[in-house]
Amino acid sequence: MELNENDLRERAINVEKLIRNHVLWSMGAGLIPIPIVDFFAVGGIQLDLVRQMCKLYDLKFKENDGKAIVSALTGSGVARLGAQAIKFIPGVGTVLGSVSMSVLSGASTYALGQVFKKHFETGGTILDFDASRLKKMYDEQFEKGKKVARDMKRDQEAKEKAAAAAEIDPRPSESAPTAPADGKQLRAKEILDELKQLTDLKDSGAINQEEYDKIKGSLLAQLDN
Repeated sequence: MELNENDLRERAINVEKLIRNHVLWSMGAGLIPIPIVDFFAVGGIQLDLVRQMCKLYDLKFKENDGKAIVSALTGSGVARLGAQAIKFIPGVGTVLGSVSMSVLSGASTYALGQVFKKHFETGGTILDFDASRLKKMYDEQFEKGKKVARDMKRDQEAKEKAAAAAEIDPRPSESAPTAPADGKQLRAKEILDELKQLTDLKDSGAINQEEYDKIKGSLLAQLDN
């Protein structure tokens, strides 16, 4: 069925929203402080992006073909593997690697979404997708995606800081004065947020039950410290 101008505009908006959401999820998965687990989690999110985009364009989705395409475009990124390797370094390496992986994961998902958007909008399907021909476009969009991911990361951090500040009322209550939250309380809130993101990843199929239980146990252990 041929779409009219309004339908095309609405679909374009929905596609961009879909890509943005998956970029955010990929960045969250990239922060999982366990090597290899984050790699597969991001891959699952990217495959889901392709699946959802096929639905928006009313195209048939084949999981095996989707996996092959995602792997061909994103699986050999040297920078991505470099950030992965950093995580094996104890201490600061884990922190720096996670932050780098977060941005690179978001950039990779952004690039993937833009490539599929261009391919689908020019009449392509998942069956005639030529990864070798579109690899150059992916690489170009990946560089652009780094800035997009950093901007989204800054916006997210700004919103979180604003929300945290709003929870601490600087004016003491006459009936029940409250003390500002200490570092431990703030960390507990962060862990609870991470647990929610972790549950979303499991529900989406990005990570399996065993990976979920392992990461959840690690986070809960931090609450007891």
